[in-house]
Amino acid sequence: MIRKVVFLTCIIVFISMSIQAQVVAQFRGLNRDGVYQEKNLLTAWSAEGPALLWINNEVGNGYGPPAITSDRVYITGEIDSTIYLFAFDKQGNLLWKSDCGKEWVKTFPGSRSTPTVVGNLIYVCSGLGNITCINAQDGSRKWFVDMLKDLNGQLTFHGHAESPLVDGDQVFITSGGIDTNVVSLNRFTGKINWICKGFGETPGYNSPILINLPSVKILVTFTAYHLLGIDAQTGKLLWSHEQVNVPVPERKPGMGDTHSNSAYYENGYIYYIAGDNNCGTKLKLSDDGKQITQIWNNKSVDNFMGGFIKIGNRIYTGSDSKRVLLCADANTGQIVDSLKIGNGSLALADNLLYYYNQRGEMNLVKPGTEKSELISKFKITAGTKEHFSHPVIKDGVLYIRHGKSLMAFDIRKK
Repeated sequence: MIRKVVFLTCIIVFISMSIQAQVVAQFRGLNRDGVYQEKNLLTAWSAEGPALLWINNEVGNGYGPPAITSDRVYITGEIDSTIYLFAFDKQGNLLWKSDCGKEWVKTFPGSRSTPTVVGNLIYVCSGLGNITCINAQDGSRKWFVDMLKDLNGQLTFHGHAESPLVDGDQVFITSGGIDTNVVSLNRFTGKINWICKGFGETPGYNSPILINLPSVKILVTFTAYHLLGIDAQTGKLLWSHEQVNVPVPERKPGMGDTHSNSAYYENGYIYYIAGDNNCGTKLKLSDDGKQITQIWNNKSVDNFMGGFIKIGNRIYTGSDSKRVLLCADANTGQIVDSLKIGNGSLALADNLLYYYNQRGEMNLVKPGTEKSELISKFKITAGTKEHFSHPVIKDGVLYIRHGKSLMAFDIRKK
């Protein structure tokens, strides 16, 4: 009997690990922290930039970066009010495109999230908050959930911008419903697992993260005026952190509710940058995951949507107000360094920062213990509209999305 129990336990653990291992591509890398485990990359570029491997100018309107697997490139874009998921091979050849329903076409029209690839399935979230599950091999639709009709959700002022998070057999969505605020769906069927009422607020343009503690898994995401910590297995709200920079009487759609940066967890601490409200903040998470305590807050760390990178004791991010790349001390929150290279989004690979600013310049930056150094930069000339997308790095290739254009640059050291 004991042997049978041990055997069954091992099988369950193995299956669980296999499910977890299936996540192969998502927003800002496997850990959603902007860090790409790449080596042997160029340490400097010419004025023209690294070699362009390929470009496609027909991926539709949008701002969401691609998801890259070992052999595929997936990206979403809006064409004639419809969101499409495009699948390319690594040479830039279109394999298929799949209709995922209506897309956001009001303010900043276009797709605004990254597909999440898990095993043979892809999860796409539109600017209307709808989720589509797609077969990765041929682009066929498995299921579709309408955020407004099926989940009683609420739209944001600038369109939903959540990249789906998958854990085990669950996919999570912040629908923003008054009674259906955050929802867990079965990722194979689209059926509801649980509902968290939260505070009944609209979504916060946020792509959630998952904190794995010995006793609980915590889903961490933003709604309009709260950071939420939710038990990922039951949907119970464990704690919240209110965004207080906008007084309650002044709160309305588009006012202090844009929190596009995913939070980051490390060694008992949660870091977030909500540039449209509390700005840079560090929280202490209790060992049981049920309580938080604020450690510091700095209103000058005010990035809206470019993400941030933590390297040792330093946090790097753009500043919307100062139009610079900031560096803050992770212990105190105080700004210790800055580079005048505009505001933008960033990634880290092979110990160098890739900073794509809103002027359309791709910057290569060496983070330093005292001062950071701008090594190289080049201008992105293809595409139109705003330079809001995040850089993505996979297998020695740098991918940049600018509007309808997706570019792949060779950054491998020869």
